[in-house]
Amino acid sequence: MSDAARAGRVLIAADKFKGSLTAAQVAEHLTTGLRAAAGPGLHVTALPVADGGDGTVDAALAAGFERREVRVTGPLGEPVTAAYALRAGTAVVEMAEASGLRHLRGSFAPRTATTYGTGELLRAALDAGARTVVLGVGGSATTDGGAGALSALGARLLDATGTPVGPGGAALAGLATADLTGLDPRLRSTRLVLASDVDNPLTGPHGAAAVYGPQKGASAADVAVLDAALAHYAAVLDGGALAGAPGAGAAGGLGYGALAGLGAAFRPGIEVMLDVLGFPAALESAGLVITGEGSLDAQTLHGKAPAGVAAAARARGVPVIAVCGRLSLSAEALRTAGFRRAYALTDLEPDPARCMTLAGPLLERLAERIVVDGLRISPSGA
Repeated sequence: MSDAARAGRVLIAADKFKGSLTAAQVAEHLTTGLRAAAGPGLHVTALPVADGGDGTVDAALAAGFERREVRVTGPLGEPVTAAYALRAGTAVVEMAEASGLRHLRGSFAPRTATTYGTGELLRAALDAGARTVVLGVGGSATTDGGAGALSALGARLLDATGTPVGPGGAALAGLATADLTGLDPRLRSTRLVLASDVDNPLTGPHGAAAVYGPQKGASAADVAVLDAALAHYAAVLDGGALAGAPGAGAAGGLGYGALAGLGAAFRPGIEVMLDVLGFPAALESAGLVITGEGSLDAQTLHGKAPAGVAAAARARGVPVIAVCGRLSLSAEALRTAGFRRAYALTDLEPDPARCMTLAGPLLERLAERIVVDGLRISPSGA
């Protein structure tokens, strides 16, 4: 497609504005604002994206995957309804659907919360015929190293008396043997991709318990107990060989369980999801990409969706602009990351609470401003 033909074609590939709008809603409001300002001649394609964390299943559904629901064990042991997405033998599983903070309702259980339901969700995807499974991790309520998920899939994690260890990370201190021979045999012929936006190791000062445990209600004492238990668990499971691998510390160590126990391969979440969602094909005809998330900040540059979108688009020579709730990156940091410009809701409404409440209408106004500034940004950034 010629540059002239692409000039009037916009691809919206934004993540959610957490607490305000889903990725699909972000795209809807941007589309409304763009068309109101530019007229019907503007061609807009919406491709909501996610980086493996909260909203990953929603992004897959918006891209045409089928929603499947199943009752599984929640992080506190109670039944919950969890969804995954399925299309043509590929399943997108979001661990937060089964084992996420959203299921705690204020009742933290840092020592005992379990990923058992995530294993049940993976098994449901296998039952539905999936032979490629993208496991998105993030928003977890757990710090059990994925032990619960392994157990749900057939592993036997036993204490010195031959009794299965209890749920949660703290119980792993009593682990004596890990028998993986009973794991679901379908896993051997399934491609399992660990999609994560973090590359923390399992243990230590940058590990699952130390970095993310406090977000799940863990005290300093809890963190020490969990970190030691996870180190012992890794020593039993694989001699600690993969405890330091990138992504091992993701989702309370579920990343480690997937890598060491299920043979998963780690990939940055946004890279995986862009492939699964069809971003490369959509980019072919785009003259401009609009991406974004709730807060465009230093964390954005470390594997978050907008940075991944910008990198992929820049590699194809397509200009990218960003929209966000608030912006704390310098102009130089934006340029280095591949963003030509960035627009924040706080430019229009300085009160953060009102920004969250009025995010949709404010996004439409930002879209109109983008049109006024000129949709087709020149390669020089002028």
